[in-house]
Amino acid sequence: MEKAKVFFTDFRTQIGVSQCAKLQKLCRAAGIANIDFKDKFVAIKMHFGELGNCAYLRPNYVKAVADLIKELGGVPFLTDCNTLYPGSRKNAVDHLTCAEINGFNTVTTGCHVIIADGLRGTDDVEVPVVNGEFCKTALIGRTLMDADVIISLSHFKGHEMTGFGGAIKNIGMGGGSRAGKMQQHNDGKPVVDPELCRGCHRCAKECGSDAISYGADNKAVIDNEKCKGCGRCIGACPFDAISPMYDTALESLCCKMAEYTQAICHNKPCFHISLIMDVSPNCDCHGENDAPILPNIGMAASFDPVALDQACADLCLKATPVRNSQLGDNLADPNWKHHHDHFFDSNPNIRWKETLSHGEKIGLGTREYELKVIK
Repeated sequence: MEKAKVFFTDFRTQIGVSQCAKLQKLCRAAGIANIDFKDKFVAIKMHFGELGNCAYLRPNYVKAVADLIKELGGVPFLTDCNTLYPGSRKNAVDHLTCAEINGFNTVTTGCHVIIADGLRGTDDVEVPVVNGEFCKTALIGRTLMDADVIISLSHFKGHEMTGFGGAIKNIGMGGGSRAGKMQQHNDGKPVVDPELCRGCHRCAKECGSDAISYGADNKAVIDNEKCKGCGRCIGACPFDAISPMYDTALESLCCKMAEYTQAICHNKPCFHISLIMDVSPNCDCHGENDAPILPNIGMAASFDPVALDQACADLCLKATPVRNSQLGDNLADPNWKHHHDHFFDSNPNIRWKETLSHGEKIGLGTREYELKVIK
């Protein structure tokens, strides 16, 4: 496979030239106009940030991409799937409220927000995974698969499980419905926290497997033999008493994310953009964000999500760590075992190379790239 082209620009601008204009210039240089957008529904897959988190992408960048798509004849909308864990994005109503509070609306971005897997995170489509080894099919948010074109707009940052979150995590994990996220987390089943359960029976009414019963204390109990892992109960519980039981096999998680990305992107026009800024050590799914571990680096775009993630990772690995950060603190510890890898040195119990190597193996893209710098 020949090298993929990844286009990159830093955040330096001249007086009178905005970073948003520079982002549009980057996308044009990377060939976004080669996609036929005429009257096509264009899903801008992104992350709206958890309430309390301030590291997510600013709406200004989203509007720049949406405006460019409109100029090219497309009909853009913003989308993401509901979360697997309890929080401010576990159902479409809360998710839309969170997006609105964090600044994503028709005024700030110029397009609507549609939650891809529906009200309770169960509106999905079963999609074949070409060359899949861990997943033969993937459960993807229906709206995402209904779109004619997909634009991945990701905030490239650290992650406490997968090392970093970039294009592949944004699409693969983010595009999975609640049941799809369950599958990626090694078919984990939900569990009930009896301290939080109030016996309202709402979860049992939503369960399509008759897997939920109640004990003498009127607390919910889930039968794992009957449970299909659809996650309806997580979205139904108004007290956040139900959450997924995650598996610790990070290697398989990384590979499944690549396979889910393959399912979504195969034979569909896709374009990928990552902004390496506010590089927090953990995911934007947290209700807080620690100080950036690296300085703001720049913006990158490519038709190849594997090459894009590899290029962004390489740019991060070459950057000088921020001293007053989780990474900086670890490196300053005289007893710290240096991994000489910013992602490992920030979160030593992670994996990230498996995502890229498996993505390359199944034909999602290539790790070999040529970096084209745009001024």
